[in-house]
Amino acid sequence: MLRDLSGISSNYILLIPLTAILIIYLAFQRYQKGLNKYQGPFLASLTNNWRLVDVWKRDAHTTFRKIHQKYGDIVRVAPNVLSFGHPAAISDIYGLNKGYTKSGYYDVFATLNKGNIIYNLFSTRSEAFHARLRRSVNHAFALSTLLDYEPLVDSCTSYFLRRTQELFVGTGRACLFSEWIQFFAFDVIGEITWSERLGFVQGNNDISDIIATVDSFQNYGTVVGQNPWLDSLFVKNPFKRLLESKGLWPASPNTAIVNFALARQHEHAKRAWDDQQQQGTHRRKGVNFLQRFLQSQEKSPEFLTDDRITGMCASLIIAGSDSTAISLSAVFYYLLQNPRVYHRLQQEIDAADEAGTLASSSPSSRDSTGGAGDVIPFTAANKLPYLDAVITESFRMHPAVGLLLERVTPPQGATICGEYVPGGTVVGCNAWVIHQNKEVFGPDADVYRPERWLESEGADPARLSRMRQSMFQFGAGSRTCIGRNISLMETYKMIPTFLRKFEVGIPVELAEPEENMYLKNAFFVHRKNFNVHIGLRNKGEKN
Repeated sequence: MLRDLSGISSNYILLIPLTAILIIYLAFQRYQKGLNKYQGPFLASLTNNWRLVDVWKRDAHTTFRKIHQKYGDIVRVAPNVLSFGHPAAISDIYGLNKGYTKSGYYDVFATLNKGNIIYNLFSTRSEAFHARLRRSVNHAFALSTLLDYEPLVDSCTSYFLRRTQELFVGTGRACLFSEWIQFFAFDVIGEITWSERLGFVQGNNDISDIIATVDSFQNYGTVVGQNPWLDSLFVKNPFKRLLESKGLWPASPNTAIVNFALARQHEHAKRAWDDQQQQGTHRRKGVNFLQRFLQSQEKSPEFLTDDRITGMCASLIIAGSDSTAISLSAVFYYLLQNPRVYHRLQQEIDAADEAGTLASSSPSSRDSTGGAGDVIPFTAANKLPYLDAVITESFRMHPAVGLLLERVTPPQGATICGEYVPGGTVVGCNAWVIHQNKEVFGPDADVYRPERWLESEGADPARLSRMRQSMFQFGAGSRTCIGRNISLMETYKMIPTFLRKFEVGIPVELAEPEENMYLKNAFFVHRKNFNVHIGLRNKGEKN
């Protein structure tokens, strides 16, 4: 009996130091750097796993709005992470030459090719590397070269109109618009990257399961990125990478994305060779991203290697399609939720059309495969003020990214929104919080109202300027989304072009469509199960 009690006592004795270590660790987590002065969920002050679980639920954008409403402009969301909800923090954190770097979250999004880690503009934490890579490819994304890509966008848009009519007009089929518009965005990325429409719209399906692969990559990255060291075990484990380089380990999802990009590059090279050999063959041609990257490679081949070019193309697949598809889907969703806005936008498009200001942008806007309809030029769409207000308000209500854009404060610390934050602290802003700020966007910031962006509707010029400066859908500073100009061109062209030809509505067979739709946040916030009915417009009727 005494021997048994002695065994139990010794077990309890062992628990004492373990418990003490745990208490000390949790106390350090909670009180480190004096960050305990900032409010937030209690568990978040003890462990990163609070936000890991929250991100795993795919609804973190909603969580961030709720905790900022409860705790204020500065919220502690992990032991060493602060979320800033006031637009003033944007310039403090993301302004030029502030000394901040990206956090370890972004390492998870570096792709792999045969076991080699490939960093791109999004995933690199090195400011020097980012600056050099951006300088190397910046001309490919510059506003001055934007119109070079417009014929390629026109070709995809015209074909998309044709396939939309074939598949969904008069067929009795509802259109899963959130998916259909993503197929369009992927085809556009293929066209402007490799001069190759990838076939998503033609087949009305996920080619090579690349969308599912990208989703898997993002699902993994957003969760594991909350504890980045896990990626060194699961994917970028040196032993695993060695086996993968020798073909002895299955490729990870991000390797599959790189392989998809490599396959397109090989096809592009073969077409270029065929063009040289077959002088009499007429092909659709145009300057594309890959051609511009290769031109840059000639100037600095030791830096802009084949792997880095492949990494750039892979990042275009991931980011270039998702952000545009989300923005387009958001515009149509809010139009259907607000018939008054839909009606007014339709009137603006019709009036401009009748005035002859929406002429087709180029001969290529009539697709070579027989696609119907003219594609509205970017320059013409840019002159439609209500269209601009509708798109901007949709960006505000549904920004593509739904997590913090994390940065690490410099060693000497930094002042953000008047608060000193110690060095080495992870900080950031979430556009889903920033865009709801009532001080900047007005007391009805939670309401979709495009008129807030129109000076002709009484918008105060000073407030209008402040609102535009507070828009965060493409990030800010030197890390602003490099593809924003392309995304804007696609969005501004597609919406009036589509609405000039088609009527869009909620399918009558879906009694409660709102119950079927949901938002999924895996860094990018996708609207799922967004079904619509599409019909041709009756030009004889006025809206």
